[in-house]
Amino acid sequence: MLDDFLTRATLAGVGVAVAAAPLGCFVVWRRMAYFGDATAHAAILGVALALALQMSIFVGTVAVALIMALTVTVLTGRGYAMDTLLGVLAHSALAFGLVAVSFLSGIRIDLMAYLFGDILAVSRTDLLVIWGGAALVVGLIAWRWSPLLTATLSEELAYAGGIDPKREQLILTLALAITVAVAIKVVGVLLIAAMLIIPAAAARSLARTPEAMALIAATIGALSAAAGLRAAYLFDTPAGPSIVCVAAVLFAGLSALGWRSRRGA
Repeated sequence: MLDDFLTRATLAGVGVAVAAAPLGCFVVWRRMAYFGDATAHAAILGVALALALQMSIFVGTVAVALIMALTVTVLTGRGYAMDTLLGVLAHSALAFGLVAVSFLSGIRIDLMAYLFGDILAVSRTDLLVIWGGAALVVGLIAWRWSPLLTATLSEELAYAGGIDPKREQLILTLALAITVAVAIKVVGVLLIAAMLIIPAAAARSLARTPEAMALIAATIGALSAAAGLRAAYLFDTPAGPSIVCVAAVLFAGLSALGWRSRRGA
């Protein structure tokens, strides 16, 4: 069954959707949309360093994404606004990554595949990495679900309950770095943030509880992956962007339904 490249691509897309859904909910609740984008941009530098040091690209992207996220966490509140800090670090990391790639003589790298993804080229080994990473992220978020929710609602409430909000932020950052590393092969650096945010934003109009929102976001992400790949196959369009287009259409449709429902109530 896994010999069919479309089957492998669909399984990869669903794996990314499963990992991105609960994280995307926290990104939406905490208004961290640009944070995910900045971490994804830094992944290109990780790819370049991994190739230069002849190490696993997964390890390189996780390491750089983590350094990027930790740097933002440490520098936040030290004289720079969050959006300024993210803008500087995101674009600097992307620029350094592109320059580093140009120094890799003798190594051929398909930069477009990392920028926009190459989901149709996913191998069985890639599937193991994607689903292993998704299981790790979902397990981590499930383990810390209640403290993360409390810290998201209010830092004062978290401290009163014996929860360290900075530790929860670090756990969320770690999960985000792993998701970026496993998703870069599927939708690429420039579209990872879309897979994090759009399904979660679309689920918001339907869900009545945080848990329901995470489940609905995962369902929307998986549907987007399957339908986007089908559309790419039928219309000969780029697979990664087609997945994001389907997610955007679902967001628009569900938002319109939610708006009409509220007007009728």
